[in-house]
Amino acid sequence: MRHSIAQASASSGLSIDTLRYYERIGLIEPPERDAGGRRSYSDEDLRWLEFLTRMRTTGMPLAMLREYAALGQAGPAASARRRRILVEHRATLVAHLAELRACLDVIDYKIENYARIEREFLGRDQEMEASA
Repeated sequence: MRHSIAQASASSGLSIDTLRYYERIGLIEPPERDAGGRRSYSDEDLRWLEFLTRMRTTGMPLAMLREYAALGQAGPAASARRRRILVEHRATLVAHLAELRACLDVIDYKIENYARIEREFLGRDQEMEASA
């Protein structure tokens, strides 16, 4: 199935300008063109865009993604390097997740602390109302 650039944009969540930019810097292969010369993306192209979007969401730098994409042209001979790129990025993500979990723990503590303060405050108000 073929998709217009607008459909590829909607499907991937990337703007049309971003799709053109990714093509210009070599992150995506230039898509086929239809009879009118308009870009025509395949389902495989959309899967690649989904992968790129996920990697960007995780903070993978464009330079790393460009290397990964360029290595894809080398086929199976480059699979070891492509795997190492993903392993390295995964290690970065695991460290970042640990940092985020620590931050979440602080937020959870603060939320519980405020809930405790509110319970104590409400308890005192209710005691004062009962003694009045």
